[in-house]
Amino acid sequence: MHIEPGVVDGAKMVFAYGTAAAAAGYSVKLIASDLAQHNILSFAARSVLATVGVFVFFELLPHFAVGVSEVHFILGTTLFLLLGAAPSALGLALGLLVQGAFFAPSDLPMYFVNVTTLLVPLFAISALAQRIIPQDRAYVDLAYADVLKLSVAYQGGVVAWVAFWAFYGQGFGADNLNAVWTFGAAYMLVVLIESLADLAVLAGAKALRGGSIRGLFTHRLYHAG
Repeated sequence: MHIEPGVVDGAKMVFAYGTAAAAAGYSVKLIASDLAQHNILSFAARSVLATVGVFVFFELLPHFAVGVSEVHFILGTTLFLLLGAAPSALGLALGLLVQGAFFAPSDLPMYFVNVTTLLVPLFAISALAQRIIPQDRAYVDLAYADVLKLSVAYQGGVVAWVAFWAFYGQGFGADNLNAVWTFGAAYMLVVLIESLADLAVLAGAKALRGGSIRGLFTHRLYHAG
């Protein structure tokens, strides 16, 4: 979902700096909460896994330009369910930074725009999960309907932020409206694929329920809240 350079520029970038700073602040809160349940080694391992995963999702999986941005298989819900909100947030931010710094430097001027677009929907599904997933249910036992709700919320949040940045930066001209609509329509198709991917990954994790690598996952994956 890399928003193209120039969509937001000049003085308007100040708002992006502010939203990214707010996202960073909230991420610190999530990290503190995560460390209350997991040790530092578990958090570090999950953060590394998230960072590597995000880099793979952005750089190696199929992606293509549509309208105002690019369509990627971010798998944000998958990261959240397996690794937890805090490592996922850190992984999204670092993975995006590594990808931009070493493979797509033209994207770096839009880093704060893009990182806000990725993180705020993650925070939203973290809050949504607390509301719609019963506290006595582990993530590996989620039904398709629960996973679909989280995927729709995450991808819908990404689309909403991309639309916001496009309108904020370029206004409501016919060409911009069409570019946003085209991007949104293409991106929401990703929901169906990512929901199935989430279920497949959870099924694999469930098969490893008694394995020795459980420390690489968030506590909630196998335990009630």
